[in-house]
Amino acid sequence: MKTDKVITSICAVLVVVTLLLFSTQQIHAHCDTLDGPVVISAKEAFEKGDVTPVLKWVKKDDEAEIRDAFQKTLAVRAKGPEAKELADMYFFETLVRIHRAGEGAPYAGLKPAGADLGPAIPAADKAIESGNIEPVLKLLTDQVREGVDERFKHVIAKKNFKKDDVTAGREFVEAYVVFMHYVEGVYAATHKTAHDHRAEPAAVGKETH
Repeated sequence: MKTDKVITSICAVLVVVTLLLFSTQQIHAHCDTLDGPVVISAKEAFEKGDVTPVLKWVKKDDEAEIRDAFQKTLAVRAKGPEAKELADMYFFETLVRIHRAGEGAPYAGLKPAGADLGPAIPAADKAIESGNIEPVLKLLTDQVREGVDERFKHVIAKKNFKKDDVTAGREFVEAYVVFMHYVEGVYAATHKTAHDHRAEPAAVGKETH
C-alpha cells in the first residue's frame, strides 16, 4: 500500500514537472482549439482567399494535401451559409490533424474555443507577441522554487526520526524519494533538446502542441 502510494506520488510529480516546463509543446495544447493559432491562420487564409497563411503549420510533404483541401473548401463555401460552416470545419479538422501528425502527436478532434489553458501557455504566447520573456521566466522559476521548497521542507521534517521507529523511517523514505525525483525531473526537463519534446507525450500520456 505504501509502495503504491510512493509510486503514485512520484509519477504525479514527474508529470507535473514535465508538463510545467514543456507546456507550450504539450498539455493544454492550444493548436487543436477553435481559437488556437492554427485555426486563426485558417480563418485568415479564407479572408484572403489564399492558402499561404496556413502552410507554415504543416510539413513540406503535406503541403499538396492542404492546398487541395483548401481549394475544395473554397468551392463548397460559396454554396451558402450552412455549406460554408461545414466546409470550414472540414478544413480546420484537416489542417489541425495534419499539423499534429507532423509533430508526431495524436489528434482527438477540435476542442471548443475558450478552453482553460492554465497560466503557462497564455504567458508564453504573450511573451512571443511582446518580445518580453521575463514574465514566463518568473512564472516557471516561482513554480519550480515552490515545488522544490515544499518537498524539501517535508523531507527535512521527516529526517530526524528514531532509528528504531520503522514507521517513521518509511515516512522519511517516502518524502525523500518524492523530493529526489522531483529535483531529478526538473533537471532532466531543463536538459531536453527542442527535438526531444516530440517523444515526451507518450511518456506522460498527454497531448503535444
